[in-house]
Amino acid sequence: MDASKRIEHEIGGLKNDALRFGLQGVKSDIVGSHPLESAFQSAIVREEDMKRKMLANTYGSAFPLKQEFDRKILSRFQRPPGLIPSSMLGLESITGTLEDFGVEDYLQGVHDTETMRVPDMHHGMEVRVGLSKGPVHPSFM
Repeated sequence: MDASKRIEHEIGGLKNDALRFGLQGVKSDIVGSHPLESAFQSAIVREEDMKRKMLANTYGSAFPLKQEFDRKILSRFQRPPGLIPSSMLGLESITGTLEDFGVEDYLQGVHDTETMRVPDMHHGMEVRVGLSKGPVHPSFM
C-alpha cells in the first residue's frame, strides 16, 4: 500500500484506540482544576516543605532525606493490576494519611461501581513495564 494513503493511528505519541481506552475528552486537557483545588494542593506542598525544614532543623539534614527515600520505595510497591486495588498501606502510614477520613472511605469506591470495566491485567502489566502506552485500564464504560 502506498505510504501517502496510509492513515497513522498514533497522533502525538498517544494511541487513539477508542475500543481499548474509551473516547478521549478534550475539555479535561484544556480546562485546569478548580481554583480552590489548586490552592488546597499548594497548601499541602507548603505544609510538607515546612515539616521537612522543621525535621531537618531538629534531627539533622539526613533525616528528611531518609524519609523521602522511604516514601519513594513505598510508593513503588503495588499489586499487579486487576480487580483488587492496591491499598498502599505502608505509604499511608509514612505520610500520615492513614488517619484521614476522606469521601472515598464512606462512599462507594470507584472499583465497586457497576459501570466499571473489568481491567485487563495483561495490558496493565504492559503499561507498567513500558511495552504499551495509555492508561492501565479505562475506569468507566
